[in-house]
Amino acid sequence: MTGAMSDLDVARQVLATEAAGLSALADSLDDNFARAVERLDSATGRIVVTGMGKSGHVARKIAATLASTGAPSLFVHPAEASHGDLGMIVEGDAVLALSNSGETAELADLVEHCRRFGLPLVAITAHAESALATAADVALLLPAAAEACPMGLAPTTSTSMQMALGDALAVALLTRRGFTAQDFRRFHPGGRLGQRLRRVKDVMHKGDAMPLVTPDTFMDRALVTMTEKRFGCLGVTGPDGSLIGILTDGDLRRAMDPNLLTRRVGQIMTHDPRTIGPDALADEALRAMNAPERRVTTLFVVDQAHVPQGILHVHDLLRVGQA
Repeated sequence: MTGAMSDLDVARQVLATEAAGLSALADSLDDNFARAVERLDSATGRIVVTGMGKSGHVARKIAATLASTGAPSLFVHPAEASHGDLGMIVEGDAVLALSNSGETAELADLVEHCRRFGLPLVAITAHAESALATAADVALLLPAAAEACPMGLAPTTSTSMQMALGDALAVALLTRRGFTAQDFRRFHPGGRLGQRLRRVKDVMHKGDAMPLVTPDTFMDRALVTMTEKRFGCLGVTGPDGSLIGILTDGDLRRAMDPNLLTRRVGQIMTHDPRTIGPDALADEALRAMNAPERRVTTLFVVDQAHVPQGILHVHDLLRVGQA
């Protein structure tokens, strides 16, 4: 149709409209946000997230994000709450309620339950004078922003702002609580994300599996060790047991001559090899192997004294789904 916007134009306009809403939301944040985080952080029980309709769908996602980032949380449907599920909300819990209008009738019993038992109530709404905002201990107000729907009716920008504000609360809470990548892995043990959060010490080969020699070792013996261990390299340790060098296939090719087998490892090894610590993430090991200045397939794992604790091959990362 002549003059009609293309699908691509519509998509870009929607994204631009929602981006403007998110920008306005960021600019509107004030001390109430910090107060809301304080209230939620004070919960000794769970953070109960609730909302009706589209706000309810957003609330489910916020509850899932909170739960996966160290803040025990659950979603309670406000209509079901009025028919028995209020019993799920107990002393020690805090409630995060979402309603763009702030006048959602189904929230009334849940709000009254919070007041009756003195539970902290944080609201996310667009109207400061609404019933929800005035009943809440802290109201986080969404700024005036156009919905991306051409009729201005379908919840689009408003739900995007709700979702983003929920993410902001979750990240603020995890930062406040010192939530670490290792903590994150405990809640995400499955799938690719869980594998990315493995520690090097969980994947490396250790003990007798490590191909180690001293710099005085003759190359004929060194080649036997390299072949037996099957890592394509040797770690070279000094008198104190620390790693001082590495011997790779590349070093062998560069040193190839008729006298190779009578030479000693220390004469041809590479000094100060790239290493990694046992508590590093597998993801960090992969980045170290793929460093642009020089890619490697193997890393020795060393402690603070630079003593080898294990060896890690890129195939080990492939095996656990990392690479």
